Amino acid sequence: MIWSEAFYCFKKFKSMTELQTGHKVQCIRSDRGGEFLSTDFLEFCEANGIQRQLTMAYTPQQNGVVERKNRTVIEMAKSMLHEKGMPYFLWTEAVHTAVYLLNRCPTKALNNITPFEAYSGRKPGIAHLKVFGSLCYVHVPTELRHKLEPKSTKGVFVGYATCEKGYRVFDPVSNKLLLSRDVTFDEENAWHWTDKDGSVMTSYSIEDQVDLDLKSDRSNENSTGTPQTLDMQESTSSTPGDISSEERRTQAYDHTPLKWRRLDDDESWLKAMEDELQMIEKNETWELVDRPTEKPVIGVKWVYKTKLNLDGSVQKNKARLVAKGYAQKPGLDYNETYAPVARLDTIRTLIALAAKKGWKLFQLDVKSAFLNGVLQEEVYVNQPEGFVIKGKEDKVYRLHKALYGLKQAPRAWYGEIDSYFTQCGFVKSLSDATLYTKVRGDKEILIVSIYVDEIVYTGSSQALLAEFKEDMMAKYEMTDLGLLHHFLGMGVVQTESSIFLHQKKYASTLLSKFGSTECKSVTTPLVATEKLSKDDGSGAANEEQYRSIVGSLLYLTATRPDIMYASSLLARFMHCPTNRHYGTAKRVLRYIRGTLDYGLEYVKGKSSILIGYCDSDWGGSVGDCKSTSGYAFSFGSGVFSWASVKQNCVALSTAEAEYISAAEATTQAIWLRFVLEDFGELQTEATPLHCDNISAIAITKNPVFHQKTKHIDRRYHFIKDALQEGVINLEYCPQMNNWLTFLPNLWPKTDSIISEACLE
Repeated sequence: MIWSEAFYCFKKFKSMTELQTGHKVQCIRSDRGGEFLSTDFLEFCEANGIQRQLTMAYTPQQNGVVERKNRTVIEMAKSMLHEKGMPYFLWTEAVHTAVYLLNRCPTKALNNITPFEAYSGRKPGIAHLKVFGSLCYVHVPTELRHKLEPKSTKGVFVGYATCEKGYRVFDPVSNKLLLSRDVTFDEENAWHWTDKDGSVMTSYSIEDQVDLDLKSDRSNENSTGTPQTLDMQESTSSTPGDISSEERRTQAYDHTPLKWRRLDDDESWLKAMEDELQMIEKNETWELVDRPTEKPVIGVKWVYKTKLNLDGSVQKNKARLVAKGYAQKPGLDYNETYAPVARLDTIRTLIALAAKKGWKLFQLDVKSAFLNGVLQEEVYVNQPEGFVIKGKEDKVYRLHKALYGLKQAPRAWYGEIDSYFTQCGFVKSLSDATLYTKVRGDKEILIVSIYVDEIVYTGSSQALLAEFKEDMMAKYEMTDLGLLHHFLGMGVVQTESSIFLHQKKYASTLLSKFGSTECKSVTTPLVATEKLSKDDGSGAANEEQYRSIVGSLLYLTATRPDIMYASSLLARFMHCPTNRHYGTAKRVLRYIRGTLDYGLEYVKGKSSILIGYCDSDWGGSVGDCKSTSGYAFSFGSGVFSWASVKQNCVALSTAEAEYISAAEATTQAIWLRFVLEDFGELQTEATPLHCDNISAIAITKNPVFHQKTKHIDRRYHFIKDALQEGVINLEYCPQMNNWLTFLPNLWPKTDSIISEACLE
């Protein structure tokens, strides 16, 4: 219940209580919250002769009974959510269930009987009680499924139905709340709450699966249920009222609808849809035409999202009209669909360059970017629900530009922005199709990188920067985000002398998600002597949760090269992970716990030379004896490009493994030289590539060790050409001076390594 519903809920409570007990409500004691002092509430109490007792301002102790009870309910609800790692948007379900259970728990205040028995005169049944948040399977009636479809739906148990004989089950996949009697429970396990698309799930709708009428609560003796199927009692607990004076400030609960029919009385959502249609009309996205006879017409639907502030309050309601792209047919409704996005290596290179030059990074966001993409195909869509033009119900829209949801929408948008940049005099990089530069004179340069609808730009000329922003704001509907602070989940801190790149917030969320917030930290991601194999006899681990941890760690490597090797190693065991693999993944989380503040710092005024490091272990993979290559490159003051990859072949010696690693690093060095050239940072000298194996260096410079190297794949020998052409210069670097050793190997991390990599 939100505070605006207090009056409505009180009237329901009054009617129910007076009818069931035969006693009249004579007095109400409450605080001075606005929900209790509304004109309607006061007039209702006066009309019914109900006395009002109000506490003094800022004196909650005068209403201590309800304040203490509210705290008990809230603490219980929090514990239930945390125990199963459930998202906070289900807090209302947890509160309902907490009240339901408290009404069935003995209390000293009632001489050790339950509130339910004191109120109704009957003992409550408890055989139907289940663990909140546990996995369960809802039976799908035969009338609602095809004979070949599954007989049950997997969900999460979130409470007990109030007016029906059934359980409340939340389905995270369909984002719906199911009410059913026939539910099978797995109380030992819980749902692994993984946000696959990056957005915050904050709402759900109710869909009745089985409608069973239950007039009263049955006694424990009359219950015929079994531990696996439902025979449950109806709760007589009322909807929880005002949680507390402090909790009220965080009750901006997201009631995001799922269907148009739920919006009849909500003007904010209607306005959001009207704004979306105005944007579509402004962009000349479509025109109303007669329904074609030889072309398919694609359906559309409204998708709603509530954007929240950091404190959980509602920022704005947003509606998006989305085409049902899954109905499109290749070759008929679309052809090519690929659209490039910026590489993280390119973004980090841009940040390192800006820090070195002392430039500021700025960010723009394109509103409804896909609506600007011009379509090459002939595509028709239905009129959106709720906005069908009267008298023209049979007409449809022909799309001139893309809608969200179309298969070709990303490609159409990229084609539009690419064409515009070309017209404005930008030069597209041959190394990254989302990187554009504009040069004016000898010293002025503007660099732009695009990631779908997010644009990051920097440059040496304030005039060029201002001109670019002005042109973009005039061409497209844009949001000027000012200085770059947050990009693709990475925090960016810009100062006069440096730029700091980090993922502290994401790392904290990761620890909280997997219950490692209070764990004891360790100093290395992996144990130096530990080897992982597929079949280690430690038993099978939870595959879904293991994949979730490893996937999260891989995303964290965007700013954390120190966990690159550990993450790539764990990723080799995504199929059938063991408990030992899972324990190793948890150790990496413990390492992150002690290094939350780590990130990449790029300092102003450092060297303009690209420097590379490469390294390899030998036969480190237990199962197939393959080696792992690693490389990292620094520009200016810190590392900005790195990788750790298992080699495709079995190396017969350490020299061969290091030689292959150096060849793979050379390919990256050549690409980075091209990118830096696009930035105006031409590398006139050979790029130094440090290697700690003298034999591998000798192989690149001379045809030595023929007997031991004749079998090496020819593609790795191109490093010799790169060396002769002056592209790279392979140099010897002692192992202890090669800070890259923490990438491909299991060497313990040292403070000097972290400092040299600028990972602080």
